Amino acid sequence: MMNRAAQILEPFVKQWAILLTTYKRDGTPVGTAVNIVVEGDHAYFRTWDTAWKLKRIRNNPEVEFVPCTPLGRPKGPTIRARARILEGEESAHARRLLARKYPLMHGIMVPLAHRLRGYTTMHIELRPVQDALQDGAQYGGSRKGCDPEQEEASGFSIKDLTPDA
Repeated sequence: MMNRAAQILEPFVKQWAILLTTYKRDGTPVGTAVNIVVEGDHAYFRTWDTAWKLKRIRNNPEVEFVPCTPLGRPKGPTIRARARILEGEESAHARRLLARKYPLMHGIMVPLAHRLRGYTTMHIELRPVQDALQDGAQYGGSRKGCDPEQEEASGFSIKDLTPDA
């Protein structure tokens, strides 16, 4: 039987990208589209060591994410999560998962670009938090104003993610 976090992340298994929302010190939200890979009850993405989103995560690991198009247009419910920067074998595991899901982009292009620019690649784990579903999402991921046709076309349904009453 799947735990609650795994159920919440299940629709993201085939998702190409998410709009990750991190928060500045003053609380201002900043959205960034990132590729994601899901394994069980956690998801992973990568960035480089000097990226602003990584600095914001270090200051405040509470984040939100929503499925999105490659250009960052939200298309589903917003999920609240806690981010954790990975090291060692955990980071290598996330690297392998990303390379398996995105062989050209994360197997070759991103590592090469990071190496050529002198960046250190960082891997981040996302775990949904208690009451992970947001009902007033920042970037249109909430149920309010959600177009049912768009929800159906995206493969995401808020019904699939809400607990049984």
